[in-house]
Amino acid sequence: MSAFVQNLMSELKAKNPAQPEFHQAVEEVVESLSLVLERHPEYRSAKILERIVEPERVLMFRVPWLDDQGEVQVNRGFRIEMNSAIGPYKGGLRFHPSVNLGILKFLAFEQVFKNSLTTLPMGGGKGGSDFDPKGKSDNEVMRFCQSFMTELQRHIGPDTDVPAGDIGVGGREIGFMFGQYKRLRNEFTGVLTGKGLNWGGSLIRPEATGYGSVYFAAEMLKTRGETLDGKTCLVSGSGNVAQYTVEKILQLGGKVVTLSDSAGYIYDEEGITREKLDFVMELKNLRRGRIKEYAEEFKSAVYTPTDANNDFNPLWNHKADCAFPSATQNEVNGKDAQNLLNNGVYVVSEGANMPTNLDGVKIFLDKGILYGPGKAANAGGVAVSGLEMSQNSQRLPWTREEVDNRLHNIMKSIHNTCVTTAERFNTPGNYVNGANIGGFLKVADAMLDQGVV
Repeated sequence: MSAFVQNLMSELKAKNPAQPEFHQAVEEVVESLSLVLERHPEYRSAKILERIVEPERVLMFRVPWLDDQGEVQVNRGFRIEMNSAIGPYKGGLRFHPSVNLGILKFLAFEQVFKNSLTTLPMGGGKGGSDFDPKGKSDNEVMRFCQSFMTELQRHIGPDTDVPAGDIGVGGREIGFMFGQYKRLRNEFTGVLTGKGLNWGGSLIRPEATGYGSVYFAAEMLKTRGETLDGKTCLVSGSGNVAQYTVEKILQLGGKVVTLSDSAGYIYDEEGITREKLDFVMELKNLRRGRIKEYAEEFKSAVYTPTDANNDFNPLWNHKADCAFPSATQNEVNGKDAQNLLNNGVYVVSEGANMPTNLDGVKIFLDKGILYGPGKAANAGGVAVSGLEMSQNSQRLPWTREEVDNRLHNIMKSIHNTCVTTAERFNTPGNYVNGANIGGFLKVADAMLDQGVV
């Protein structure tokens, strides 16, 4: 079977050169799936894996727009429609200078399995642009979003492809894109999720990814008869996911001591209280400032700027029990993983997409810690996006308690799927195998049922 995996990876790399993140995401999944293919030769004969790594559709287009000085700017837009075997394409839009085809293909590929795990009828997709909203005025962001949606609207719809937000795409950007879609199509439909509460959005959607990763960590701890109460936690990032991860950890009695952005990180030994979190939310969501201002406001914190020459991230080198990587892909390498273990961390729940590289994943698995990979642990965001789609279809809003309860139950269900699937394939406690195989089986069986398409 290893020869099959090697051949698949060789062909994939030849067909998709210079896309290391996509190669990494596929390699992690196919290594888990070798356990499945031995038992189910029908998946091999139907070329399910070869088909699942190939997007159903790749859209790439130019996005011209005018800045505030009247200068023409040109960005590149993307939408990867990866797999629609179990439902319409679903996945976020990312606006960030690092966005390219390889990163979006990795995200779309991960999304297929993540969406499958939620138990909701959603396929996988991802999109975005190399546009950077940082430092842009509201009018510049609006003009970009309108230009972007003018092309994207041809390819999406409530029963075809339902994008959401991701890095760089929050409520402001979703609002501008939804307005342009409505203007062009003359219809008010649930074509985007993450909408404002007054016009079709869902309660708990902003909190969902962060809350979900904490719920998943709590479920993992429950297998050892423990809770988050009294646990010291490291959290990276300071955006939407990190903020609500901190909020839910505080609600469950834990203590958070770190937050970060691209310029550096803060370590607050006294812990980030509710008052301090409110400061971070105002800093990041309204003033769009940098995390170093936290250390200027609260003298208990130490700020460390990012050093590009480091081969490790010092944020992960503090005494703690739990870690919640909530910033971006590959922020935890092998050295970081070892530092986490050396500092007493035995729970890692990923709020970001693929934040741990393959070396780090191997270290976590070899040590046998409670390690929740992103496609399982951060599925809460897309789960509540799916719940938003359901509310839009019914034209009925649900209460905060109902959505939160449904989210909590979905995360419990995902955890249960990971545990039981890992045991079924003789790797008990391996949440990576459980998530990869559990997500794959539902999609693969649907693909078999639907023929060669």
